[in-house]
Parts: sequence; C-alpha cells; structure tokens
Amino acid sequence: MKFKFDYTNYIDSLVPLFKTLESMDVITPKKLAKLIKTHAKEDGNVFSKEELTSGYRNLAGTHGIKSQQRYILDSIKMKPTRTQSGVAPITVLTKPFPCPGKCIFCPSDVRMPKSYLSDEPGAQRAERNWFDPYMQTYNRLQALENIGHSVSKAELIILGGTWSYYPEKYQIWFIKECFRALNDFGNHDDRDKIEEHYALLKNRATNVPSDNKESFKEYEIEGSSITKTYNQTVSQLYVAPEKIAGFDIYQTATWEELLEQQKNNETASVRSVGLVIETRPDNISEQEVIRIRKLGCTKAQIGFQSLNDDVLTKNHRGHLVDATKRAVRLLRLGGFKIHAHWMANLYGSSVEKDKQDYEKLFSDSDFRPDELKIYPCSLIGSAELMQYYKKGLWKPFEYEELLDVLSYCLLNTPQYCRLTRVIRDIPSQDIVEGNKLSNFRQIAEQKLEKADKKSIDIRAREIRNSIFDPSKLVLDEVKYKTSTSDEIFLQYVLKNDDNNTNKIVAFLRLSLPTEKTFIKELEDSAIIREIHVYGTVVDIGKEGDEKAQHLGLGKKLIERAMSLARENKFKNLAVISAVGTREYYRNRGFNDGELYQSMILEN
Repeated sequence: MKFKFDYTNYIDSLVPLFKTLESMDVITPKKLAKLIKTHAKEDGNVFSKEELTSGYRNLAGTHGIKSQQRYILDSIKMKPTRTQSGVAPITVLTKPFPCPGKCIFCPSDVRMPKSYLSDEPGAQRAERNWFDPYMQTYNRLQALENIGHSVSKAELIILGGTWSYYPEKYQIWFIKECFRALNDFGNHDDRDKIEEHYALLKNRATNVPSDNKESFKEYEIEGSSITKTYNQTVSQLYVAPEKIAGFDIYQTATWEELLEQQKNNETASVRSVGLVIETRPDNISEQEVIRIRKLGCTKAQIGFQSLNDDVLTKNHRGHLVDATKRAVRLLRLGGFKIHAHWMANLYGSSVEKDKQDYEKLFSDSDFRPDELKIYPCSLIGSAELMQYYKKGLWKPFEYEELLDVLSYCLLNTPQYCRLTRVIRDIPSQDIVEGNKLSNFRQIAEQKLEKADKKSIDIRAREIRNSIFDPSKLVLDEVKYKTSTSDEIFLQYVLKNDDNNTNKIVAFLRLSLPTEKTFIKELEDSAIIREIHVYGTVVDIGKEGDEKAQHLGLGKKLIERAMSLARENKFKNLAVISAVGTREYYRNRGFNDGELYQSMILEN
C-alpha cells in the first residue's frame, strides 16, 4: 500500500519539532516521544514515525531547518534492528506451487507456498501483493524507507517451498522482476499497472477462491485425516487455473531480460548486495549450482532438518544425510554461503539425540554451515504429524527440555557461524501443541548468563550500533576444515581491557579449496565467499556517526585474503560477488568473469 502524507498541512507543528531535534545533544526514545506529544497535530493526534520521516525529508533545508542529517532520521526510524548491519533485508515469497517433499512436520496451508502459513506477517504481505516479485520488492523498500531506513543496499531473500522445483522460466521472471523493482525504486513506479493486470487475469480464473480466509475453508487440509494432499489441492487451485487465466504466460522471462536488469542494477541507487534462495539438498546438482549462480544467487538456505538417517526416514523427508553432504560439498565448491535449517524435537528424536545431532553439525567437516536457523518442531493442524500425535507416537518437548536443547545449541555454535533464528515465529493460534514463546532465544541466553556462560556465534557478538574505539580493533583468524576446503574466517574484533575479544565489527570468509572444482572459472582460485562490515565508530572522546565502513576494513580484509591465497600457492583470488557489489570489487582490482569476479595473484 502506498503511503500518503501531505506535510504542507502540518508545517506549523513539524518545523518547531525538527528545529528542537537539531538542538538536542542526545535524542533518546523517551525525549522523542515527549517532543512528538508536545508538537501534536491540531486535532490532538500525534505524528506517526512514517509521517515524521516524510515530513523531515521534505522540510530539511527549508524554513530554517538544516540540510538533512542522517542522525535525525536514525533517531526517528521505527524498528532500527532491521537495517543495523547496513543492509536492508527484502524478503519475498514465491507463489503456492507443488512441492517434492512429503515431510510429516510441514504445514500445508493451501494459500501459501509449502511450509508457510497465511498468518505469518511476511506471508500476508506476499498474498496482498499477489505473490508478485515486483510488488513485494517495491512495497517492502517503500515501507522501510517510510520509517527512516536506508535501502541503498538490499539483500533479496527469496523464500517459499522448494525453489529448484519451480519452472525455470518462472524463476528467471521472478528474479528479473525483483531486480526491476530495485532499479525502478525512486525513479519509476509500475505498481498500479501490475495491480490492474492481476485483477484482470484473476477475473478470468473463475474457480480460484477470493483472498479472504472463509473462501478457502472447503480447501483447507486437516492433518489428522488427509483426504487430498497439498500438491493435489494447489494444482487444482492455482496450476490449472493459471493456464486458463494466462498467469503462466505472464510469469515468464528470458535469460537476456534478466541479464539486462542485473546489468542495470550494478549502478542503480538501490543495489542487490546479496541474493538468497531456499531449496532442498536433493535438488542440488552441479548443473543446479551453476544455474542458481547465473541467476545471481550468493547464498543458499538449505533444509538439513536432521543429520540422522533414521529420523529423516521416519519424518518422510525424502532424502538421507548423504544427499545433504553432497549438496553442501557442491555449494561450497561454488563459493556459496550455506545457510542451514535444523530442526529439534522431530519424530524419532529426543533431547539427547538432538544434542548429538547439533554437535555433529560443526564437528563433522561435511557440514559446518555459515549461518543457521534452529526450528524446534511445532504441531500445526494441517501437518500429517497430527496423526502421530493423536496416536501418542510423538509429543512436543516440555519447557525445560526445550530450554536444555536450545541452551546447548547456543553454547556449542562456533564463532564463524551466525544463528539467524532460534525459534520460528509461528503465530500462536496456528500451533496446536508445542512452544508458543517467540523469545525463547532470550530465555536460553539468560540461562547461560546465570551460569556465567555465553554464545560466541556472530549474531551474539555483532557490534550493531554501539560506539567503539577503533584503536582496540584486532584482526583474528579462525581456521577450520571442510570436506572440500581449508576455511579461514577473518574477523575484526574489539579487544577488551583484559585482552579478551568480544564484539565483531567486520569479517571475511575465505575458502582455500582442497578439491578440484567442477566450475572451470574457479580453477586454481581461492574464493572470498562473503565480506561484511558494520557498526558505528567515533574518535576517542568525541561523539559522532562515522561508520565502520569508513575505516577501510573491507579493503584491509581483501588485502589479507590476497596474502593468504598467495601463501597457499593459489594463482587467483575469486569472489562470489552479488550483482550490486560488482562495481565495488572492480574498484579493488577484480575482473569480471561469466559467473564470478577474480584477480590474478602475482608472486
């Protein structure tokens, strides 16, 4: 939905409010809230954060207000954690579509792509936008900008079912439209035209229910007595009507069209600094790795779920651990960042088995993911697991059992891995049985703190918006082996007074392959798999908003990576760059290849 606010109607209230903000040494949330109440609208209502952001952007530099100051926008913006790492996450969902999996724990909401629920906020946004990639991307950018966030660096996160199972032409179209929205944002707006187009197409599909929940009632799947599967129902509701309405003709694109939008994004005002897809291990092959790289992908979210063959079999996962090993190996040889999903409390597992399984994630060189989502199994009404629950074959962990497992996970995650999620934020009304506390990570962290222990994963150590002294930065190198490489995790961390290292300010993932690659472009190459720089820095004794990026940490990390690659006798240094970061790497000596950028290392 487009945000509309005519700031000219409120100049008498907004101008003194912004002038007062400029005069304040420190703008705390409490002081801001009081100021907003003092300068309310004539009708007594207070300005929303969106209205304040819009008003400030339009009035800065006029009416005696100084030119736009980033610190004022930062103080106004809502949900500051959304972009505190310097990147705006743009999550979009693919349309409902058949899934190759038959997992008994997976929800089957026919309004959504497999495993997603229509009550989840991201899913609701997708449905309101017809699951259209342009609409979702553009509206998410608009929403973040409206509440004061910078969106110039965007990470596209494409979720929904099994990405690799969707038709290739749909995949190309979907990503092409995401890029087109990034390129158009702030310059051009196609949303009205797209809405009209979808409304026209949907009118032709007479047997598709309307968007309200009641109209889907007769199609809902009851896990305890499944008469028609998710795939059968979705095919009936969406796949066949598509051919009647013309959705399948509209939702296609060519590689040339995608490459054109990617090229435009290299110099756009909103650039893609990462692109993530979600898939299953048994859908990864050498050809698939090359294909998703061509799409612009830099990271794969991949469902490990369990590293126990017996558990995988009992849960009808459809593949065994060997498939996961192979997928990780191929993705790592391609330089991808590996974002794993792992589930506790699956049918056939236990507290002790889960702890052993989690330890294997990082002790076994076949795995060792870069990022991880921990999703304890919850009982959802549309999942086949309902049948096992009613027969007494499975039950969710008790509070103390779940706390025991999650505390163990937090404590046993290495510092090179980022725990992005510890609980899936499923709306409580959708959970039949199981944990309904969305802050369980915090609960587990508090338990560790009482025992004088703490997690050392990346997310627990991120500097975020804290002020720090750059003279205390030290470069630390964490080395570990995988099935295909020697990995070096280079990190700039802050050294405390007792010489312990704590907060992380920047890092680089360097892969030194020990196995011959199947990608010709990467032969004889060390690979930079990720660089991330974030945080706020000020000089000693001063206050300000100088950013960590201004310290040149990215450049220093690249120089160290070059040195390490030379020491290990590699002829080239490659990088799995995102489309929007190609210019950055060109400026640092990297040359364009077909799928990667690289430089020749001189001895």
